[in-house]
Amino acid sequence: MGCCGSAERTKREWRPLEDRSCTDLPWFLLFTVFCVGMGSICGFTIVTGGAARLVFGYDSYGNTCGQRNEQIEGVRLSGLDHTDRKFVFFLDPCNIDIVQRKIKSLALCVSLCPPEEMKTHQDLKRFAMLNGSELCSYELAAHKYPALPERFSKCPKLPVPPSKPLPVFNRCTPLDISCYAKFAEAVVTFVSDNSVLHRLIAGVAASKEIIIGLCVLALVLSMTLMAVIRYISAVLVWILTALVVLGSLAGTSVLWWLYIDYRLYGNDTSTKVTTEVTEEEETHRDNGQALLVYAISATVFTIILLLLMLFMRKRVALTIALFHVAGKVFIHLPLLTLQPFVTFLALLLFWIYWILVLLFLGTTGNPVQNEETGLTEFRLTGPLQYLTWYHAVGLVWISEFILACQQMTVAGAVVTYYFTRDKNRLPVTPILSSVLRLLRYHLGTVAKGSFIITLVKIPRLVLMYIHNQLKGKENACARCLLKTCICCLWCLEKCLNYLNQNAYAATAINSTSFCTSARDAFVILVENALRVATINAVGDFVLFLGKILIVTSTAFAGVLLLNYQRDYAEWLLPLIIVCLFAFLVAHCFLSIFEIVVDVLFLCFAIDTKYNDGTPGKEFFMDKALMEFVESSRRLERAVERGRSRVKEAVSEGAEMKPMAPGTSSA
Repeated sequence: MGCCGSAERTKREWRPLEDRSCTDLPWFLLFTVFCVGMGSICGFTIVTGGAARLVFGYDSYGNTCGQRNEQIEGVRLSGLDHTDRKFVFFLDPCNIDIVQRKIKSLALCVSLCPPEEMKTHQDLKRFAMLNGSELCSYELAAHKYPALPERFSKCPKLPVPPSKPLPVFNRCTPLDISCYAKFAEAVVTFVSDNSVLHRLIAGVAASKEIIIGLCVLALVLSMTLMAVIRYISAVLVWILTALVVLGSLAGTSVLWWLYIDYRLYGNDTSTKVTTEVTEEEETHRDNGQALLVYAISATVFTIILLLLMLFMRKRVALTIALFHVAGKVFIHLPLLTLQPFVTFLALLLFWIYWILVLLFLGTTGNPVQNEETGLTEFRLTGPLQYLTWYHAVGLVWISEFILACQQMTVAGAVVTYYFTRDKNRLPVTPILSSVLRLLRYHLGTVAKGSFIITLVKIPRLVLMYIHNQLKGKENACARCLLKTCICCLWCLEKCLNYLNQNAYAATAINSTSFCTSARDAFVILVENALRVATINAVGDFVLFLGKILIVTSTAFAGVLLLNYQRDYAEWLLPLIIVCLFAFLVAHCFLSIFEIVVDVLFLCFAIDTKYNDGTPGKEFFMDKALMEFVESSRRLERAVERGRSRVKEAVSEGAEMKPMAPGTSSA
C-alpha cells in the first residue's frame, strides 16, 4: 500500500499523457469536508445574527439597528424596536483604541446622521425635534437635553462634526477625518508632521492618472519581457558569469595588494625601531596575518569558482536552452500569460470572503458587558471560540490550494507542449485541457500538496507572532532560538514548495498520486543535482534582473512624467506605489516563467533518461535542447577518444620498453 493509499509499482514507467486516472481521492474528500466547514462558519454567523450586526450595526446595549430586538437578560435598554433607526452613531467617534483597533465610545441607533456641525446641546434638541433623530442616550428626553445633568456623559461630545452614513455598513462617519489623526500617526509611524502626510496624499490624488498609466506600463513590460527573454537570456547569463569571475579576481587581487603593501610598510618601520616589541606592533603583526588569511581564502575561493565555471559551462548552456524553449512555450500557449490574472482574481475573491466572515465572527456570540467601558459586546465562548482558529487555518490552506492549482495547470499545459512531437497538432486550448484534467482527476493531489505546505507555514507564522509579541522582553538566547526556528521552517517551506511543484509536473505526466510523483521527481532531481543547482542559481538571477529591469524602467518613466510637479516631495508616494505594483506584476509573471522552465527541465531530464534518439526511442525535446544534447554527445565522444588514445599510448610504451642489460642471449 503506497503512502497515498494505493498500490504502487516498484519501477516507474513514464507514460506521458496516458492512463489518466483519479489521484489522492481521500484527500479531495477531506478538502471538500474542510471547505464545507468553512462555509458552515459563514452560515453560523448569518443564522446567529453576526452578519446582520456587522452590516446593520448595533448599539452599546446589544440592539441591532433597523430591526425589532429581543430583550437580553441583565442588559438595560436592550430589546428596543429600532425599525426606524437604521444608522449607528458614536457619541465620541474620535476616541479610538489603537491596540484593539475599535472605537471606545457609546454607540446609539439613530434615524438620521447629523449633516451639519452642532456646537451646543440646544442644537441637539432642535435636530431631534425637527428630524426625530435623538443623538443622546435613549433614556433622555429630547426636549430636556440642555437642562439634564447627564448630558455631559450620555450626549455627544461637542462640537458634533457633520457626518454621513457609510455605504452598506450604515455607520455615521465624520466628514472631517482629522479626528483620526492619532490613528493615522500610529499606522504611519514614519510621518512626524501631518503636513507631510497631507502633501503625500495630495500628490497621489493629483497624479492618479499617471499612476494608473505607469501600472499599465509595468503590465505591458512584464508581458513583453516574457516573450523576448529567450533572445536576451544568453547575453544576461554570460554577462553574469563574467561579472562573477571578474569580481572574484578583482577582490583577490586587492587583498594580495593590501597584504604586500602592508608587508613593505611594516619592513620600512621595522628598520627604524629597534626597541622591544610593543603592543601596537603585535596588533600590526596580527593585522598582517589576518590579511594573509583573507588573501589565501579569497584565492582558494576564486580557484574553486573558476573550476566550477569551467566544469559547469555545459549546464549554463542548458539553462540558456531552457529559457529559449520557455519563450517558445509562451508563443504557442499565449493563454499562459493570463494565469497570473486568474490566480490573483481567485485569491482576491477568497480573501474578501475570508475577511467578511472574520468580521462576522467578530460580531457573533453571546452578549458580554465590557467591565472597563460598561458597553455590550458579542464574543464567542466555549468551544465556539475555536471557530476563529479553524477559519485562520482555512486562510492558509485554501490560499496554498489556489496557488497549487495554478502550478498544476501550468505544468499540465507545458507537459502537453513538450510531449507533443508535432507542435502543429497541439490541442486548441492546452490551458483549458489542463484545467479540465485538474478538475476531473487531480484535485486531491493539489489538496494534499497544499496541506503539507500549510503544516509548515502555520508553525512559522505562530513563531513569528510570538517573536513580535515578546519583542524587547525575551533574552538573547530565546530570541536567537526563535529566529533560528523561523529561518529553518522558512527554508523547509521553500524546499517543499519546489518539490511540490515538480511533483505536480510528475502527476501531470504520469497521473500518479502525490507521494509517488514526489518520490519520482525527487529521484530525477537528485540524478541531475548539478544541473538543478545551475538552473536555479543562474535562472533565478536572470529573472531577478528582469524584475529589476521592469521596476527601474517604470520608475524612470514615472520620474519623466512627474517632472512637471515642482514639489519633489510629492513624488515619493506615487513612485513608491508604482514601483511596488511594478515589482508585484513582474514577480507574478516571471514566476510563471520560472515554473515553465522548471517543468521543462523535468521533462527534459525524463526524456534524456528514457530515450536515446534511436528508432522507437525518439526524443520529444525541442530543437534547441536537441542541439544541446548533440553538442554534449560530441564533447563526450571527443573526451572518450582522447582517453582511449592515452591508454593506447601507455600500452604501446609498455610493450616497447627495452630489456635490462645482461638479460640478452649470448
